[in-house]
Amino acid sequence: MNTRAETPDPLLVTRLRELGMSLGFAGALRAGVKLGLPDALGDEPAHVSVLASAVNADTETLDRLLRALTSHGVFEEVGESRYAHTELSRLLREDAPVGVRYMVLWASAPWTWEAWPRLDEAVRTGKAVFPDIYGKEFFAYLKEEDESSADVFNRAMTQSSAITSVAVAGTLDLTGIGTVADIGGGQGHLLRTLLERHPEVRGVLFDLEAVVAGADASLLPGGPLAERVTVVGGDCRREMPVEADLYIFKNVLEWDDDSTYNALRRVAEAARPGARVALVQNLVEDSSEMKVTTTMDLFLLLNVGGRKHTRRSLAGLMERAGIRQDEVRPVPSTSLHVIEGTVLEPKK
Repeated sequence: MNTRAETPDPLLVTRLRELGMSLGFAGALRAGVKLGLPDALGDEPAHVSVLASAVNADTETLDRLLRALTSHGVFEEVGESRYAHTELSRLLREDAPVGVRYMVLWASAPWTWEAWPRLDEAVRTGKAVFPDIYGKEFFAYLKEEDESSADVFNRAMTQSSAITSVAVAGTLDLTGIGTVADIGGGQGHLLRTLLERHPEVRGVLFDLEAVVAGADASLLPGGPLAERVTVVGGDCRREMPVEADLYIFKNVLEWDDDSTYNALRRVAEAARPGARVALVQNLVEDSSEMKVTTTMDLFLLLNVGGRKHTRRSLAGLMERAGIRQDEVRPVPSTSLHVIEGTVLEPKK
């Protein structure tokens, strides 16, 4: 081993320092959104003093925050302390037609600042650290103790669905399908998109009671799709009072393996043999946004002991639950894949 001291490549040093400061980058982005900067800045550039007045912030420190954000392409400095929107900052506006505001707020939610420093513990044990920190399981805590984060989570899932639903709907083959069930479907954005594309199909939206209570208005009584939709509240890990020709799980099966198996098993028990199952997931080994997917994999470990899956891990859970994995194909223009399966005859 060569023990002679050598000066490391400055670019490597800078890269590692940037990685080590990543929480600071997330914090700056969260602060900008929480302050309302994307909404306060209009179509024309504005001086920081004007923005500071609009968001009730100190002018000098706001200038420092904006300088940090511009280094990542979020806003642009177009003159001394004058800032303009960029394509990134516009996506953080509340009125963005398809934005990522709540996805950013969810990724940097208050609980994450306690959990990330304990990732080494989670890696050693293979278990979530969230219950030890907060004294409750993750979703129970959100429901009972942190309604604000629960609301951000629901909005983030809706934004994520809005970005990908059209592409997913175009990838799913509904030939011969009479009823499609969107399991863990949130407010029903994907289901609405599918029903608008396929007027001959009926739909079921299944998610927790508190979630489906805020379902897309088009699916609820009085909405244009209401007569073709049944909205059902429940926990898919414990019950599946739904019979359908196609069951869809979109970015749902990311809990611990026992919970994922239970959800798949409930479908296999409720469905007729030959019914189809479509899992719409990020796959770890074939993601077009590997940094996001692998970080989300660890994020899930921290909060629920969950994971992002590989083809092999999903195939094993599906087979164990009584569902044959048939085909895996990418969803164009997204980082998602559709993993198709068929419910098998029960074993004698």
